[in-house]
Amino acid sequence: MRGHEPNDTRSAASGEGEQWRDAGSTPAQRAEALIPLMTLEEKVAQLVGVWVGADASGGGVAPHQTDMGEGPDWQDAIRQGLGQLTRPFGTAPVDPVAGARSLAASQEEIVRASRFGIPAQVHEECLTGFAAWKATVYPAPLSWGASFDPELVEEMAGRIGRSMRAAGVHQGLAPVLDVTRDYRWGRTEETIGEDPYLVGTVGAAYVRGLESSGLVATLKHFAGYSASRGGRNLAPVHMGRRELADVILPPFEMALRLGGARSVMNSYAEIDGVPVAADESLLTGLLRDEWGFEGTVVADYFSVRFLERLHGVAADGGQAAGLALRAGIDVELPTVDAYGAPLVEAVKAGAVDEALIDRALRRVLIQKAELGLLDAGWRPLPGPAEEVRLDDEESQELALRLAREAIVLLRNDDGVLPLAAGGRVALVGPVADDPMAMLGCYAFPAHVGPHPEHGLGVEIPSLREALAERVPGLEYVQGCDISGTDTSGIAEAVELAKSSDVCVLAVGDRAGLFGRGTSGEGCDATDLRLPGVQAELVEAVLATGTPVVLVLLAGRPYALGPETDAAKAVLFGFFPGQRGGQALAEVLTGAVNPTGRLPVSVPRDAGGLPSTYLSPPLGRRSQVSSVDPTPAYPFGHGLGYTAYEWSGARVRGDVTGWPVDGEVEVEVTVRNTGERAGAEVVQLYLHDPVAQTTRPVVRLIGFARVPLEAGESARVTFTVPADLTSFTGTDGRRIVEPGEVELRLGRSCAEAVATLPLRLTGDVREVGHRRRLQAPAQIDRNPPEGRA
Repeated sequence: MRGHEPNDTRSAASGEGEQWRDAGSTPAQRAEALIPLMTLEEKVAQLVGVWVGADASGGGVAPHQTDMGEGPDWQDAIRQGLGQLTRPFGTAPVDPVAGARSLAASQEEIVRASRFGIPAQVHEECLTGFAAWKATVYPAPLSWGASFDPELVEEMAGRIGRSMRAAGVHQGLAPVLDVTRDYRWGRTEETIGEDPYLVGTVGAAYVRGLESSGLVATLKHFAGYSASRGGRNLAPVHMGRRELADVILPPFEMALRLGGARSVMNSYAEIDGVPVAADESLLTGLLRDEWGFEGTVVADYFSVRFLERLHGVAADGGQAAGLALRAGIDVELPTVDAYGAPLVEAVKAGAVDEALIDRALRRVLIQKAELGLLDAGWRPLPGPAEEVRLDDEESQELALRLAREAIVLLRNDDGVLPLAAGGRVALVGPVADDPMAMLGCYAFPAHVGPHPEHGLGVEIPSLREALAERVPGLEYVQGCDISGTDTSGIAEAVELAKSSDVCVLAVGDRAGLFGRGTSGEGCDATDLRLPGVQAELVEAVLATGTPVVLVLLAGRPYALGPETDAAKAVLFGFFPGQRGGQALAEVLTGAVNPTGRLPVSVPRDAGGLPSTYLSPPLGRRSQVSSVDPTPAYPFGHGLGYTAYEWSGARVRGDVTGWPVDGEVEVEVTVRNTGERAGAEVVQLYLHDPVAQTTRPVVRLIGFARVPLEAGESARVTFTVPADLTSFTGTDGRRIVEPGEVELRLGRSCAEAVATLPLRLTGDVREVGHRRRLQAPAQIDRNPPEGRA
């Protein structure tokens, strides 16, 4: 049914006597009251965004952005109302206070221009902090995973959200919940890790933090994006439904149920030939009908039109819009295109049912009502613009805390670390004096690109700057570039290393977009060799015989094969943010005890991919293949400057059987036997030796980060529901299957400290979306002696 003509409802603009303006009614009631008053054009206007200031020319744009045209005229775009404003802070450098005032003025213009006076919902990127000029840049998501600290990630997200809300933003496009499947994929740096339990637990914590600030968290990218063939961006995905169900989907379930996310963004992927943007079974059948999701689904940028331009499943924009609406995409981003005139024409021609528009509109209006955007007393800013501060001391300190926890010490032979005082230290490498080496590709300086006249907007000390403050007489040589083929500087680096007592050799990535970096969106790799000639630099410096501390600052794990075995120590930092240089320097000099653990395995060979630790027996080293995929350093691995003793591992209570609908309690005591404070990460893995389908040899089902003072002990108790043993059986149902299993307590996936055999008892039990998703841990400090 068509909505009323504009002259039918002039009184609606004032809101007098209108239920849709009544804050005392439920958001659903308000949406239902408003929809019948709207014309088709007004309805469609609420389902699109407008990207003001986006330049679709030059070398800095995304591929295909120029195909989408220059965008609508501003006045034409807002005349019927507007659903979303796209990235007013994240498109070009803008002072935060000036940007907040400008955004408020734009919102007031939107309200005045349209009949109902509904403001736009404003969204921004926030993967490594508010992606705005002069905003704190936090560590990238792989660092979140490396910290194994959901509580700290939640605190970070809450702080990010509050800064965005103060600026007038309503929705954050984060977190990324893709489980990395092939490290060659450039967006590996945006993932939290290679394990769905880690990704889901940490991702849900980020969602809780962001949503606690009043912001709408948007889960990305639903689903399958990270499983592309060859690790190539937007390449087809050919995986079975079992991998989708058991590896890819669980983090989204956890973030929705345990985090409370109110928005989901579709994946660009096509899975087995069906683009997700047109997949009704995924976006509606699974997400809404089975999981009960009631929020909004927003399109990844241009993905509606991509159904025509890239996938070839639609003949034109109107057909693409119809497919996306029917599948369940409510809002087209980043700017009005297929959901504009093509959709209106398709409805008028009878090709698209207006009921689909009403369905999407209902969800959009409910969310706007929740955000207060339908209230008569709405104002564009929650406080004075002068209070908008995006990079304060508290935010920087939080970024530093997370960076410190995320640095992973992989090797430390002969106690070369911490660096001894008084020795001659050389610093070599292309990322050692590059502030950008600290940033992921969704940090504003890397994402938006260089604006020399504005600078980076925040202070980002390089490793060289931070280490020079702590190591007198530090000498530096670059050696080579991050990418490129010039080897002329290697000889100078070798000479410096030869004349030094120890050499810190820093190699890795520079993040960028679509080929403008060595890591990041569209910056995929053909193998896992270090970019450019960095491997030659590493080999040459190691050949000097000087003790070498190899430091990697990267967005993916690069292969550390036999040629790096001569390194005395290896440190990994996954784009640790604007204070990452300080965190690294503190770890190198011993001011901070490293406590990070690997969220991804570090391969030993640059080929033989894809391979993650979630492999069944034949995915590991075997006698039937000459390729050995055993990693150089396994998932969960990490060392420190103190030692821990584990004891008293046991299953509490009756160990004769574990009911398929029950739970068990597993405990272990951990003592810091060293001379300094640290933190052990207790990891709980499941081994299922016999099952209907092949299962990973081990998979993570619980973890606890346990800070301990020197000499302190703690008893860690996991409550493990049998639901966590579930998997997708041969008939496609998720089941808990009776039989023998093992719970392994370990320091990594490859280092079990204790193995606890158990038997699941009862009949095969089917479980669904409402199953228990976590094994919560309780930490009791200094338990009584002898309590096992």
